[in-house]
Amino acid sequence: MHSALTLPLAQPRGVIIGHMVGAAVGYGVLAAAGSGAWGGAAVAAGVTLALVMAARTPHSPACATAVVVVLQAPVAARFVPLLFGSTVLIVLTGYAASSLRRKAPRYPAYWW
Repeated sequence: MHSALTLPLAQPRGVIIGHMVGAAVGYGVLAAAGSGAWGGAAVAAGVTLALVMAARTPHSPACATAVVVVLQAPVAARFVPLLFGSTVLIVLTGYAASSLRRKAPRYPAYWW
């Protein structure tokens, strides 16, 4: 039986790169379609999913990052560093929690 911690979409590479790809796609679509365009948000989510799968960095929640960027138009200079820091923090928190619990599945299954 697999733990969610061992799934490819939970590994650091997918989490961090996935959200960065989502942000990049979101800002690209935002520049092309403008803010608040639901159709643009759907395109951004689809393109993000295709890119993270092609890059072998699966992380489906990264699609939500693209949608947030298109619908909310956050200032990139503030949003991207915050997003990067929070993805690193969540990976490190998962690692620390896994290290503290002896019988827990080891996280991450691989770093890169």
